[in-house]
Amino acid sequence: MRRKTKARARKPKPARKARKRTKKKVSARKRPRPKVRKPRRAPKRVKKPRKPVKRLKLRKLKGAKKPKKAKKPKKVIDPRVAQAMRIYAEGMKYFNKQSFRRAKAFFGKVVGGFSRELAERARVHIAICEQRLQRPAPVRLRGVDDHYHYAVAKMNTGDFGEARAHLQKALKLAPKADYVYYALATMAALSGETEEALDRLEQAIKLRPENRYQVRNDADFKSLEDEPRFLELVHPDRLPDSGFNSLRL
Repeated sequence: MRRKTKARARKPKPARKARKRTKKKVSARKRPRPKVRKPRRAPKRVKKPRKPVKRLKLRKLKGAKKPKKAKKPKKVIDPRVAQAMRIYAEGMKYFNKQSFRRAKAFFGKVVGGFSRELAERARVHIAICEQRLQRPAPVRLRGVDDHYHYAVAKMNTGDFGEARAHLQKALKLAPKADYVYYALATMAALSGETEEALDRLEQAIKLRPENRYQVRNDADFKSLEDEPRFLELVHPDRLPDSGFNSLRL
């Protein structure tokens, strides 16, 4: 048999005395400064490279056929228009080869055709062919004589500018050609350039003294007959010694 024991009563604990909190005296010099919290920056987001998306290839079904495209209806061309197009093409071949007479003949056949568009083009090309045929053929000059003869022909027509240019080219090719200097002197005398005419004439006589006798019978130098320098060049024997010396002075 268990014995019944009496429960012992616990003694209450004595209450603790509350301590008085006293503020510590801190000098003004040693007072701690309040800490200022810096705002936190948000971390930079690093963009991750995107992974390439794999495209799924569609598998072709066995036995599947591609849809056929609808065929465009063929244009029906009038045979007379087709013939005009062939003739126009032949004319363009000769036009590109600069055979303008043959090209003009082909274009003339197209003008009276049944295609208005080709007829208008042909008329334009016929006008161009006529302009090109009216132009003089380009002159190809190679040697000294070619430039000299061409310049003389231009002098006879009064085109002194082109004549002078070709005579200068002839002088570059043959600097001791007396007949080129003679031609330059003639042109200068006809255009009223006395000093240049006398300079060119002096050079021509130095290179070939026989030119002196040719000048005496040349009517192109009539405007220089009263010039003392001209008389000295052409008639040196007629002048007396005193006069000759005075002219040189």
